[in-house]
Formats: sequence, structure tokens, C-alpha cells
Amino acid sequence: MDPIVTTEHGRVRGRTQDGVAVFRGIPYAAAPVGPHRFRPPLAPAPWDGVREADVFGPTAPKNPYPPPLDRLLPDPEVAGDGCLNLNVWTPDPGGAGLPVMVWIHGGSLRYGSSAVETYDGGAFARDGVVLVSVNYRLGIEGFGVFPDAPANLGLRDQLAALAWVRRNVAAFGGDPELVTVFGESAGAFSIAGMLASPRSAGLLRRAVLQSGVPSAVSPARARRTTRRVAARLGVPATAAAFAAVDRARLLRAQAAAVGGSPLGGGAGFDLVVDGEVLPEDPARALAEGRAGEVELLLGTTTDEYRLWFVPSGLIERITPLALRLAMVRFGIRGRTAAVYRANRPGAGPGEILGVLATDLLLRVPLNRLADARRAAPAATYFYEFGWPSPVQGLGACHGMEIGFVFDTLRTPATLRLTGPGAPVGLADAMHRAWVDFAVTGDPGWPAWDGSRPVMTYGPRGPVVVRAPRDDERRAWERRGR
Repeated sequence: MDPIVTTEHGRVRGRTQDGVAVFRGIPYAAAPVGPHRFRPPLAPAPWDGVREADVFGPTAPKNPYPPPLDRLLPDPEVAGDGCLNLNVWTPDPGGAGLPVMVWIHGGSLRYGSSAVETYDGGAFARDGVVLVSVNYRLGIEGFGVFPDAPANLGLRDQLAALAWVRRNVAAFGGDPELVTVFGESAGAFSIAGMLASPRSAGLLRRAVLQSGVPSAVSPARARRTTRRVAARLGVPATAAAFAAVDRARLLRAQAAAVGGSPLGGGAGFDLVVDGEVLPEDPARALAEGRAGEVELLLGTTTDEYRLWFVPSGLIERITPLALRLAMVRFGIRGRTAAVYRANRPGAGPGEILGVLATDLLLRVPLNRLADARRAAPAATYFYEFGWPSPVQGLGACHGMEIGFVFDTLRTPATLRLTGPGAPVGLADAMHRAWVDFAVTGDPGWPAWDGSRPVMTYGPRGPVVVRAPRDDERRAWERRGR
């Protein structure tokens, strides 16, 4: 018999798959259309009877990934208006006290959804965890900045989903006091925003930031992206004007106005220091002790840059002159780059730029955050994922670790990145560490201290390394960059 659970808004019927109860497409907020468009999330209308929760709910309005990423990163689109929905995998909807993990997907705040096969929560439920995955508003509708609408609507959605989990997860067997939020890329820096927000108080106990750093910009800077889209549309940069625009046209204008990559720059979407949901810059807030009681697991992949540099052929087109110009643009000193060159004899300028950008934007800021938290009451743990995929020379690129964390190496979506030969034992170890962290707050290796221990998941399997590539880290810590 298919499982039925009673939530605060009505009953839902899921499906049993491989011994796990799965509920898909449960609304946690009203559809953001009509008067709710460009407005904070509101509770959905309650329903009578039993709502079928057997398929993924509508995804947020979005454009597909541009080539060549579209061939590597599947991004399902489910039609419909009610995109503020979530999914639950549970080993025992009649149980109690199970640890809960909430997944926030990445995608530069303009791509992605919870319907990606790689994010299937079955392995977490198999191992005794209630797994929740969330959809939230993307792009201009989730992260545009307008004079007549609140900022950070997508972040508000995520916080509303966490509040729903707090109130309802016990009905699925979960413990609302034992919630771990984890996410990758834009999902990770969304979580950093949550940690810095007073609205997250009491909603989570632990957090995992995979390849994402605490980051937010001023409203003035964020408005530049909104104005670029408005210029393409030929309308005022107001929520009222944007709400009157057909969604398909709005997405075309967004695609034309917003581009680039997290490492290469370009117009994009960001969290905003709005004085309300985000009273201050998350990087400063977390470094100064905010969320010090929350255990953190932080990390990156070794070759983050290869996702953008290799399939596009950019790595081969970067000349020594282009490398020097990029160093000037990012304020990277020649002496810092010299350390990287010395450690990579024979590396071309494209690879050197990629590693520098990876460390400047991800690895070094996360190291600094871990250092700042050494006196915090809650522990901080660090990992690096270094297994090199043979697919198109991607190596250990951005996002490669997700299928290992979810233990979903056999799904077609994961195979696009890893190929068929990914080591199952490494996935077992990484997945187990995330489960253990959610259950106990300890993933199975020493917490961050002055020796900087890092669990490395690479070709040799899980190995703890003390202060890996410390000469390169120190090169950033000298005067300037």
C-alpha cells in the first residue's frame, strides 16, 4: 500500500520504491504567479482529500544550460506554475527521530532543479536519513533587485522550505531538531546566506558547503543585472513592469543579458545585503562568529575550473598575455602565480589561470572561513574531492563530487560527468561521511585546527592530508594577493 502522510496543508500520498517511501512535488508555498509574483513566499492553500505526490512538481522558470554544458548537466523542465515545491525520501514515514538532510541545488542561481536524477535521495533514506530536496525561484524572478519588491526572493523561498521542514518533517519520521542543510555551488552560498540570516534561527543544526563560499553584494551592484535585463525588454526596471512581461520573453531577455561563469565573471545573480533577510555580508558575519554553534563541513574539488575551461576549449585559447591580463583584473601578484607555476612544470597558461581562479574564488576563502571558526563552539571539517573523471578531460571538476555524495553513480545524469568507471568504493565512503556528519556532527576525520587536516577523496581513496598545497595557500596570505 502506498504511504499517506498528513502535512499541515493536507494529506499526501507517495510511492514505495526499493523499500523507501518517496513523496514528490509537495507545495511548501503558494505558486508565485499573479499577485504572488515578485513577492515573498506565502503558505499554499490547504486541500481536501489526498493529494497525489508521485511525480516531481513544476520547476522554476529557467533557460537551459548553454552549450557545451547542456550535454554534461541535465536540467529537467517540468511545466506548471507551482514551482515552490519539495520532495521527501524517508525510510519510515511512521517512525520518529530520524536525522534530516535538506538539499539545495546549484546552478548559478539561474539553472537547476530538484528533479535532476543525480539528486535522488534513495541512498540517504536507505541509510536512515530523511532526505528533502527543494525547488526555489531562479534568475530575475528569484534574485532580481527592484525598488518595488523585496530582494532575495529565492533565498526567502529556501528559508520558507526550511520552516516547512521544521513544522512537518516529524510526520515523515524526521527529527526537526536534527536538520542538516547541504548544497553545492549556488546552493552552498545560499546556505551561507541562510547561516548569516536571523531568519534561519532554530531551522538547522549542521550545514555542508560544497564548492561555494559566503558571498553577497550591495543592492546597487545587484541592480545592474536587473537593469541589463530591463534594457533588453525595453521596460522600466521595476517588479510591476517585469510582472507584465510574458515569461518566455523575460527568459529570452535574461539569457541575452546575463552570462559568464562563476570563475570567469560576467553579469550574474547574487545574494544581496538587503538589511532584512541578509543584514550584513555573510562572509564577514560568519568570520566574526555568526552561526558558530552550527557544525560545518566545507570543501571543493581539485579542478573546479575544468567544467568551464575544458569542454569549451577555453583552456587552449588562453595565451600568456591573456593570463597576465586576467591576473591584473583579479589583482593576483606575479609572485603568487610563480608558486603555482613551479608546482606544475609544463602547465600551460590556461591551466595556471584555472587553478589560480579556483583557489582565489573558492579554496582560499573557505580555508579562511575554517581558520576564523577555530575558536567557534562547533567544529569545522574540510574535504577536497580529487578523483579525475576521464570524460572529456574534466578531471575533478566543479560538481563532479555530487554523484558520489548521493551514491548515484549509476544514473544516466551522473554518468555524463563520470563515465562508467567511477569507483563505487569512493562513493560509498563519501556518502557515508555525509550521513555520519548529519547523524553525529563528525564525518570521520579530525576537525579543522592549526594543522589544517583535509580529507581528500582521490584515486588513492579517502586519505587525510595535513595542510595540502600549503605553499600555495601561503602565497595568497602575503601582503596583497
